[in-house]
Parts: sequence; structure tokens; C-alpha cells
Amino acid sequence: METKLNYKRTFLIGLAFLSICSFWQMYDNIIPLILQNTYHLGETMTGAVMALDNVLAIFLLPVFGTLSDKVHTKLGRRMPFIVSGTILAVIFMMLLPMIDNAEKARWSTGESFSNQVIFLAVLFFTLVSMGLYRSPAVALMPDVTPNHLRSRANAVINLMGAVGGVYALIMIKVLVGKGETPDYLPLFASIAAVMAIAVGILVITIRENKLREEVEKAEAANAGTIEEKAMAEGEIEAVADMEQSGATGKVKGMPKEVKRSMYFMLASIFLWFTAYNAVTTAFSRYTKVVWKMEGGSFANCLMVATVAAILSYIPIGNISAKIGRKKTIMGGVLLMAACYGSAIFAREYHPIVNVAFALIGVAWAAINVNSYPMIVAMSSGSDVGKFTGTYYTFSMAAQILTPVLSGFLLE
Repeated sequence: METKLNYKRTFLIGLAFLSICSFWQMYDNIIPLILQNTYHLGETMTGAVMALDNVLAIFLLPVFGTLSDKVHTKLGRRMPFIVSGTILAVIFMMLLPMIDNAEKARWSTGESFSNQVIFLAVLFFTLVSMGLYRSPAVALMPDVTPNHLRSRANAVINLMGAVGGVYALIMIKVLVGKGETPDYLPLFASIAAVMAIAVGILVITIRENKLREEVEKAEAANAGTIEEKAMAEGEIEAVADMEQSGATGKVKGMPKEVKRSMYFMLASIFLWFTAYNAVTTAFSRYTKVVWKMEGGSFANCLMVATVAAILSYIPIGNISAKIGRKKTIMGGVLLMAACYGSAIFAREYHPIVNVAFALIGVAWAAINVNSYPMIVAMSSGSDVGKFTGTYYTFSMAAQILTPVLSGFLLE
């Protein structure tokens, strides 16, 4: 049984999440600008389109997560989804700026035909492609990591995702010009490149089947130790560990304590994603209208939050191992709420705003590092993908509401 996290292997596994987060950082900030400035959609309609990825995710993520539990190939259970999803996403996403440029070129020629329907159709296929591999990519970590190391491993995974987000923000700042309708093709190409390279390295370096079998054997051998812990401490996480290892002897369902914890965790996930996504999906438009910021300068604030999260992921993983996942999450929730409350009073951009964004980054790291491992700890080794899909169902359900609501409030 591993007693220390294999950081090198975990960083490599995190490359899939890096590719995902680089895409979504670019998507959340740039697609609303294209919808408004090129296709002249209002705030509410823009919010509705931005909610589409979350509507799709509610259906796609549990389905593909469960399917990846049942697939067995030489590449593994998760890798086929990761590879095929990345290839399709890169192809479709590169069409988006080309269609956008074609629409802007139409203005100068005076043509009456708008390619708005084509743009939205390609956007739809891009989102389906991303949904194809998100759950399998995230489920790969618990597959090859013992349960007691998953908070620390998830800290590394989230760190890699944050690196992908920072990369996207840097590219936005460098490659997005000023004006209402800049050329986004170089930006999309830079994101597509990092997605392809990251997943390519992942496939070359990680042997999924071998690593998963090693962890399954180790967890089975450790079942007795987990049962002793549960009897001595009566901890919900220990009971969940027993359920995962098969030590409880229960085949149908899960213990009432674990089920109750899961319901409360899923409700909490819904609520904090409601808060966080309401800000992130509207931020680029908010800074343009309220703070009068131009071009990609809004990325500075988001970059501060992301860098702060990067610096705090590993320490938070260690802290949660000492004081527990629940206490760490509670601290993050309270800190994030306080920062959002204080941001209400910022009627124009001031450098001190970055302090609040840095604290928000730390708070969100404390939440994200621990919430997903708490959910998958309640699964068995054969349905990690299913529980990963359930986690994303609740987080995405929250994100369906928030783009529309925040767009309505802005409008």
C-alpha cells in the first residue's frame, strides 16, 4: 500500500485536466464576447447560450462516466474517451474563430446571409466533444490513487487545471487585440495546441491498466485496517472507505450515514458552484461595462485568483490530511463568501481588488481539493466513473441557472 503520493505520476495524470481547464477558461471569457459583438445577442440570450454546455453536461457526463466504467481496452477504461474527445474538440473548436472571421468579413461585403446558425451548430459539437472525455479524465485519478491519498492527488490535479487556466489567460492577454471584434484565431490555435500536446504526453507516459490493478490489490489488502479505523473512530469517511473496499459486506446500497453525507455533499456542491459560476461567466462583460476595461485586460484579476490557487493547492492538500476534508471546505466557503461580499463595494477597478481575488483563489482551492475525493470515497472501485458523473451533474446543474440569471441581472 502506497504511503506517499507519487507526485510525478499524478502531475502526468493531471495533464488531461490541464487541457480541459485551458479550454474552459478561454470558452467562458471569449465565447460571450463573440456572441455579443459579432452576432449581437443580448445579455440574457448570451447567458442562455453559455448555459448550453451545462445542460449538455448533465446528460453527457454521467453517461460517459458510466460507459468508461464498463469499457476495457489495451489503452484502459478512461484513455479511449480522453483521446477521442480531445481530437474531436480540437477539430471543432478551430472552426469557431474561422466562422467568426467569416461573419465579420461579411459586414464589409454587404452580404445578407449570417452564419450564426452554423456557428451555434459547431459550438454545440465542440461542447459534445468536451463532454465526451471530461468525466473519464477526472475519474482517472481515483482509479490509480489509493483513497487516503486522493485529497493530495486532487490538489495536484487542480493545480494542473489552474496552470491550464493561467496559460489560457496569458494567451488571452497576449493574443486578443483591442476593439470590439478582434481576430480570435491565434488564441484558439494556442489552446488547441496545448490540449493536443498535454493529452499526447499523458497517453505516452501513463499505463492505466497496470496502475489501476495495483491500486485495486492494495485497497483489497487494506480493507481490514479501514474496518478497524471505522470501529475506533466512527468516521463517515472511514465507513465510505470500507464501502469502497468491500469491507462492510454490503452488496446492495450504502450505509445510511454514507448516503446522508452524500446527499448533503451534493447539495453543497450545487450551491457553491452557483456562486462561483455566476461570477466567472459574467466577469469579462462586467469589467467592460462597469469598470470600463478594454481588450483582454480583465484577465489580470482572474490570473491573480488562479495563481493564488496554484500556490495553495499543495499546502491545502496537506492541511486537509491533518484537519480533515470537511473543516477545510468550510473554511474555504466562509472565506469566498466574505470576499464576494466585499467586492460589491468596488465600483471601479483598483489594485486592492486583486487581494480579494487572491483570497478567492485560495478559498476555491480549499473547496475543490476536497469535495470530489469525498464523493468518490463513497463509490466502489467499479463505479468511480458513475460517481464522477454524479458529482458533475450537480455542479453543472448549478451552472445552468447562473449564466442566465447573471445575464438577466447585468441587463
